[in-house]
Amino acid sequence: MWVRSLLSLRGVCMFSLCLLGFPLSDWNLTWHTLNPDFTRCFQNTVLIWVPCVYLWLCMPFYYWYLKNHDRGYICVTHLNRAKTVIAFLLWIICWSDVFYSFWERSQGAVKAPVEYISPLLLGITMVLAGLLTQYERLKGAQSSGIMLIFWLVALLCATVSFRSKILQAVNEDATVDRFRFTTFYMYWVLVLVELGLNCFSDQPPFFSKAVNDPNPCPEAGASFLSNITFWWITGMMLYGFKTPLEEKDLWSLREVDKSSTIVPQLMRQWSNEWHKAQRPLEKALYSPKRSLRSGGRGENKDTKLPEESEILLQKSSKRRREPSLLLALCLTYGPYFLISTLYKIIHDILIFVGPEILRLLIRFVNDSNAPIWQGYFYTALLFICACVQTFILQKYFHVCFVTGMRVRTGVAGAVYRKAMVITNAARRTSTVGEIVNLMSVDAQRFMDLITYINMLWSAPLQVVLALYFLWQNLGASVLAGVAVMVLMVPVNAVIATKTKTYQVAQMKDKDSRIKLMHEVLNGIKVLKLYAWELAFKDKVSAIRESELRVLKKSAYLAAVSTFTWVCAPFLVALSTFGVYVMVDEKNVLDAQKAFVSLALFNILRFPLNMLPMVISSVVQASVSMKRLRVFLSHEELVEDSVDPAPGCGGIHNLLLHGYFPFVCRINIRIPDGMLVAVVGHVGSGKSSLLSALLGEMQKQEGSVSIKGSVAYMPQQAWIQNKTLQDNILFGRELKESWYREVVEACALLPDLEMLSAGDKTEIGEKGVNLSGGQKQRVGLARALYCDCSLYLLDDPLSAVDAHVGKHIFDKVVGPQGILKNRTRILVTHGLSYLPQADLILVMVDGEITEMGSYMELLGRQGAFAEFLRTYANSEQQEDLQISLCSAFYCDYGKIKSCVNCIMHVFDGVSSRLIPDSGTATQPDGPLQGADGGKSPGKQENRPQAGKLTEADKAKTGMVKPAVFWEYMKAIGLGLSFFSIFLFLCHHVASLISNYWLSLWTDDPVINGTQLYTHMRLGVYGALGVTQGVAVFSYSISVSIGGVMASRYLHETMLYNVLRSPMSFFERTPTGNLVNRFAKEMDTIDTIIPSIIKMFMGSMFNVVSTCAIILVATPLIAVVIPPLGLLYFFVQRFYVATSRQLKRLESVSRSPMLSHFTETLLGTSVIRAFGEQERFISECNRHIDHNQKAYFPSIVANRWLAVRLEFVGSCIVMFAALFAVVSRDSLSPGIVGLSISYALQVTASLNWLVRMTSEVETNVVAVERVKEYGDTDKEPSRMPQGWPTNGYIEIRNFSLRYRDDLELALKDVNVTIEGGEKVGIVGRTGAGKSSLTLGLFRIIEASEGSVWIDGVDIAILGLHELRSRITIIPQDPVLFSGTLRMNLDPFNCYSDEDLWQALELAHLKNFVSGLPDKLNHECSEGGENLSLGQRQLLCLARALLRKTKVLVLDEATAAVDLETDNLIQSTIRSQFKDCTVLTIAHRLNTIMDYTRVLVLDRGQMAEFDSPSNLIAKKGIFYRMAKDSSLV
Repeated sequence: MWVRSLLSLRGVCMFSLCLLGFPLSDWNLTWHTLNPDFTRCFQNTVLIWVPCVYLWLCMPFYYWYLKNHDRGYICVTHLNRAKTVIAFLLWIICWSDVFYSFWERSQGAVKAPVEYISPLLLGITMVLAGLLTQYERLKGAQSSGIMLIFWLVALLCATVSFRSKILQAVNEDATVDRFRFTTFYMYWVLVLVELGLNCFSDQPPFFSKAVNDPNPCPEAGASFLSNITFWWITGMMLYGFKTPLEEKDLWSLREVDKSSTIVPQLMRQWSNEWHKAQRPLEKALYSPKRSLRSGGRGENKDTKLPEESEILLQKSSKRRREPSLLLALCLTYGPYFLISTLYKIIHDILIFVGPEILRLLIRFVNDSNAPIWQGYFYTALLFICACVQTFILQKYFHVCFVTGMRVRTGVAGAVYRKAMVITNAARRTSTVGEIVNLMSVDAQRFMDLITYINMLWSAPLQVVLALYFLWQNLGASVLAGVAVMVLMVPVNAVIATKTKTYQVAQMKDKDSRIKLMHEVLNGIKVLKLYAWELAFKDKVSAIRESELRVLKKSAYLAAVSTFTWVCAPFLVALSTFGVYVMVDEKNVLDAQKAFVSLALFNILRFPLNMLPMVISSVVQASVSMKRLRVFLSHEELVEDSVDPAPGCGGIHNLLLHGYFPFVCRINIRIPDGMLVAVVGHVGSGKSSLLSALLGEMQKQEGSVSIKGSVAYMPQQAWIQNKTLQDNILFGRELKESWYREVVEACALLPDLEMLSAGDKTEIGEKGVNLSGGQKQRVGLARALYCDCSLYLLDDPLSAVDAHVGKHIFDKVVGPQGILKNRTRILVTHGLSYLPQADLILVMVDGEITEMGSYMELLGRQGAFAEFLRTYANSEQQEDLQISLCSAFYCDYGKIKSCVNCIMHVFDGVSSRLIPDSGTATQPDGPLQGADGGKSPGKQENRPQAGKLTEADKAKTGMVKPAVFWEYMKAIGLGLSFFSIFLFLCHHVASLISNYWLSLWTDDPVINGTQLYTHMRLGVYGALGVTQGVAVFSYSISVSIGGVMASRYLHETMLYNVLRSPMSFFERTPTGNLVNRFAKEMDTIDTIIPSIIKMFMGSMFNVVSTCAIILVATPLIAVVIPPLGLLYFFVQRFYVATSRQLKRLESVSRSPMLSHFTETLLGTSVIRAFGEQERFISECNRHIDHNQKAYFPSIVANRWLAVRLEFVGSCIVMFAALFAVVSRDSLSPGIVGLSISYALQVTASLNWLVRMTSEVETNVVAVERVKEYGDTDKEPSRMPQGWPTNGYIEIRNFSLRYRDDLELALKDVNVTIEGGEKVGIVGRTGAGKSSLTLGLFRIIEASEGSVWIDGVDIAILGLHELRSRITIIPQDPVLFSGTLRMNLDPFNCYSDEDLWQALELAHLKNFVSGLPDKLNHECSEGGENLSLGQRQLLCLARALLRKTKVLVLDEATAAVDLETDNLIQSTIRSQFKDCTVLTIAHRLNTIMDYTRVLVLDRGQMAEFDSPSNLIAKKGIFYRMAKDSSLV
């Protein structure tokens, strides 16, 4: 009744506006006719008012948006003028109609109110449109969707009236109002022109950044039409189709997408959330003992306030809540993401319009009396609905993907910033591998989830709507389908729970694997020297097998999940149709019921299929969320742990007193300009003291005050993968004169002359192409260049020769050095420098036991002075050194306090000052590719010679079929083809079942029932069971095949990488390799198998759809070939660009990971120099560089989807059109089948191309993994028992580091008898370490050969060669794991052997004192052991192997005198029958050797016994003199 009343009211209102005889609507005129039209009243009211109402409703919101998004004004342009002028003309036309109506009335004509109201309203609206156009210009809006839609609606409404007026002019010429017809035609033309003008975009705002950007992102300046069709990327697509895209072709990132904008927003929200969670949950209680009376004015005198010291804290029993990272993410990215929710709601409603139009079409086919234009109308409506649906859906996806990109940027940036500030204790709980995974894998998980997170509410909404429409169609029978879905909920709940468990386990294994791989890659040189590659390969493989076992379980679960959800729509349809026809014989399953229901079931299929994927993504993201929350909640360094104010007056530079971990009861006060030396034995707390001064340690009590800026030189120099000059400048401006002075003072000038590109030479990761001494001097030069007030120098002279150390001390650190007026705290083990120190701190067990000047300490006659005298005697009498030391150790109990004060001796051993001989310093160690005889002139002719590392390069062109073939072979060809056969079976069964359903619906109805209903239902069910079996089988086969491929590809890559020569690792950044083992393998593990399943499914869907439509309407054969060609062209056009963008994105990820890894290793240096902001900016640059390639790729996906869905919409339109044309010859069942399949083709086509692209772009991971299968490999041959004596013969031996560099060793000829002890010495850069590398074949000989016991080592397998000779390297490298694993990774030795080796290495007492003894866990890099202890562990390794040839590569350079003597005595006793080659800076350690080999500029200069060489007074004599040994 109320509806009828409302219609009556509307009729009365319209009657008052229109004249009598002009009703608002007339169905006989509009619908039930062969030539439909609207009434004149409808045209003069509704069609005019609709655009006006739309604009006035939008105006307040649009005005608010423009006001709050001011981009700067746009200068008046021709486009803007034209829009405004046309709006003004339209206002004149509308008001001319109003005035004309008044004029007619004055002439006595009767006019309806609508004749005045409508043109008046329309005119005011045109004024509003003109004003909004100008306001847009003032606010910098280059294009407006609001205005474009307004003009489009106005044109469509006017077009309806335009047709009516033309028909009226043709049929009723006498009734034509010529003035109004003329003004209307002018109006229609001007609206059309205005619509055309609004399709274009205006120029950028006057102060826009895009004006100065050489390659701006065109999205901001694109028109609305270009935005919804993603036309603005077409230029890049076209260029990418013609020429493979390169990095320079990528757009600049938009300001809102840059890390500098996104990350601070997330960090701000996370900080707020963290502080909320950390609010103290204590209750304040007040002690009643004492109180104060407030004397404040205006206060009650009786008020008692407790003193601050009286407040007691009582902890609440309530547990402190964890900060919510999810809430922080929602607050940061939620507002923009909410736009996607609006799009999704509109889209979800629109998808149900298709089945309703299908219902109308089937009814139209059944009704032969219906006018033909109604069929065309339904067809057009179907097409328009599909197009609008496409635009809405793609804008939804665009918002989702952009949000995902921003989330990934925010998470990666937050992890980086957190890593810069966490404490060392927290840092040890998160390894480099774990943190890299947080940046790459976990951040990716969030991005993947964002795309489909709306399905959590959208899927239930779609299911509810589908069931509602099904209820309307089939009644209560739909409850059977609901029951099926309800039964599947607990099944999938169990699957989700188990999936989460497996996900946690898999991520744990992945972290462990990446952590171990990171250590392996960092210590690859040591692995190769010890021939441990196979042992660590097995360890990585064992972790990988555990990971794959979990992956296989997840694959089984995924197969069950896929089976349940793919079969769910069919089971719902089967149960619904079955119940419908079985409950009542009169229930006839006709075409309308069956195929409208089938279309709804197909809609139901998507949310049901998506739910498992969304649930899986939610599970994975929740695991990642927890991992990120834990990391971001780590304890941070306290910013105010070091007081920047001078706490002890202006004359003092540093004041420290308090307790720290490993350092206690420290009280020192250092005036300005003092040189302070810190000495002590291994593990005494010297480095910890510097860490406390830097604020790197948690202050337990006391305070630290420092005046001025601080420069820090760590014990192990941190070198960046940049040029040598960049390493020294460290982000500061180049001051040429100061720079040259610093380089000269640090003895780097000779090195620069030898470097292939001078100071522009690129230094490899961790300084791989610099010797230890060169790295130390570059680090020192960096500290010196910064020109700070306080210098903290942790053993800067440890790895340099005596004469170089003297030069540096005199020129830099000493009383006459550059830093003479600066405060210097020098940790040193060179006794020769102590007399020049203003203050000496002697540390024992974390305490300062003695303090004073050199003479004061000697005068006290303490343990320090006693040791100095003992050591001086031993140095003067070299032959008695061992016995004196032995006596010293034997009387350990008597002089225990002295032993505790023993100092490290890192540099040339000397008890007196080295005289200033003026000897020119030589570059330290062999720079790879540097040669002493090379002239600078040759270097200048090779500008690229300074380049060392190779950037990760993107391949171009199509992915080769060989890559797909390799993946199929990795799966197994038999399993691959069997999986394809199962896919075919599934879709054939599906096709037959639907065709069977169409035959069923066409069965004749006799006496209100259909015959053979049970048979039809039985066959339909059997076909469904066949589908289910096929689905489950192919899910299992593809998943298991994916696991098999993952195992094969990972093992192959691991084996190939570990077998690559050292030159490969020197030119390949670690980030590239970690990227392969982390991100690319994750893609192969999880993404490729699922994409293959979706690709095969969508491909067969498209083929079966086309087949059905062709069978139903053969006329469509005329249309399908051109649409197929268009589809193919669009797909190829897209893939060419998309593939290359994927490659560029993958390539740009490696530098990001490399930079992150490099930063983690140098955080203490970065913090000490206060360079955090610069490194954060550099991280932002790397992340943005990666996103520059990712952003176009997601836009390209949207570009493709719009065009492909348009092709799909055309197929739907033509299927419906030909069904309308052929309705007399087609049965309703066939029409329903054809159009219901056609409704799927849009999604199927889009999904097919997306999956084609995804397969091709993700299989790039296989291509990149296979890249390392083509590198040069070290040979592997296994000879039998060898060597027996250790006889070494070096014949005409020469080598170079790379083919493009000159010789580092030239024509060396040496013969060494078995059992000889040979020292190898030479000025720095002479080629000592090069000879060692050649002996171990880390670098292959260019000429000549090395023979050991009559065997040319060039013919031996590298693993066997390196396992039969032993080295104690200069840099002691340990791996995370137990001490047992670090000593014996192959498990070849018994515990007794290990303990004996530890005893001989003087580590037994230390290890036996550990709680877990041999099972003590070493942290990453062995950071929980001191440097000396790590060096002794390397000695224990050598003692275990006990080979006939032992090489010591400056093995005692980093240990104190006590440890040095222990090592030397052990070597003399335990290796007395072995050939020992010792590269030494300390000549006193080799003075009792059989012979000494002296190298100079890569050539053998001298070779004789030490006494004979000294008698000859050659190079060795001069070196001994520099060391004060003669």
